[in-house]
Amino acid sequence: MTDAVGSIDKPDADGEAPESKKARKGGKRGKKGPFGRLALFYRQVIAELRKVVWPTRNQLTTYATVVIVFVVIMIGLVTVMDYGLNHVAKYVFG
Repeated sequence: MTDAVGSIDKPDADGEAPESKKARKGGKRGKKGPFGRLALFYRQVIAELRKVVWPTRNQLTTYATVVIVFVVIMIGLVTVMDYGLNHVAKYVFG
């Protein structure tokens, strides 16, 4: 009988024991004070915002129109259901 796949008490298939991960102490982030960490955070935020693909004016107009039309349809549907259920309740309870 063999052990389960991925058992931690056997070495890798190459015959070598898995390497232990080195613990990081601080690094660049650990050596900075609170203002340095805040500045790093803002730099990372700006870097991520530059990666965003922003919609064009046409796309934004289309998306906004679709959302507004959908909301208006849902409002109409809920209004009709409310009106119908109101009349049913009046009929049942007098």
